[in-house]
Amino acid sequence: MAAQEDFSNHEFPMTDGDFKKIREIAYARTGISLTDHKKNMIYGRLARRLRRLNLKSFREYCDLLVQEDTEENIEFVNSITTNLTSFFRENHHFEHLKNTVLPGLMRKNLGSRRIRIWSAGCSTGEEAYSIAMVVKSFASLSNWDVKVLATDLDSNVVAKAKEAIYAAERAENIPDKYKVCFSIDKSRKKVKIKDNVRKLITFKQLNLLHEWPMKGPFDIIFCRNVVIYFDANTQRKLFDRYADIMTEQSTLFIGHSESLHNITSRFGSIGRTIYERRH
Repeated sequence: MAAQEDFSNHEFPMTDGDFKKIREIAYARTGISLTDHKKNMIYGRLARRLRRLNLKSFREYCDLLVQEDTEENIEFVNSITTNLTSFFRENHHFEHLKNTVLPGLMRKNLGSRRIRIWSAGCSTGEEAYSIAMVVKSFASLSNWDVKVLATDLDSNVVAKAKEAIYAAERAENIPDKYKVCFSIDKSRKKVKIKDNVRKLITFKQLNLLHEWPMKGPFDIIFCRNVVIYFDANTQRKLFDRYADIMTEQSTLFIGHSESLHNITSRFGSIGRTIYERRH
């Protein structure tokens, strides 16, 4: 086993007690479980906050965080969350959405002509826009009431998602059939998602551990690469809440490194990291 790095001689001293306090605050406020091997990453991210605040040590920073109503608590949450995403990431999910889930909902919900989708942990918006592009590819859904809710814990990435502007190279993963959904500004090397796609989505900051303001019910939930940061008990509670807010035989998509095995019996596997809510 590799020796634990000594942080006492770093720019900002961080004792084991400081890291323990940071872990406790992170878990209590976000459900994120920070293991010892994340210590380097957390030091690097939070050291930027200490510099910005002109603090001398992590002890001072912890003293600031325990004051729950300070603005720094928002910056703390934004700093410890990871936001790795891309358009049409794990593309088999979007193929299943297009070829199976949406056609099934068009039959099932023909009476209400209503579909509700939630991108939980939407990061900078690529997932939500990918979902909306698939929806827009169905001309027959143009007169349906289809809405996508996109939420994330990090307020900074939600603000970025609302802008709907991305570096041109980020659009390279978008399949050709969906490229009508954005415009290209070659001079700035940017792409912008078109308004007819954007209007399907509502972006909101949301802590999944807190009370949810929306009632649902949802036909589809994407919760990918979110619960890897939670312990098993927090995962059980979260998936129970998802099941409670979903329609019968609705679809749940999770991340490629995640599993519901021994976590919940309320969803049954119907494909690679694709689940259906059971009766």
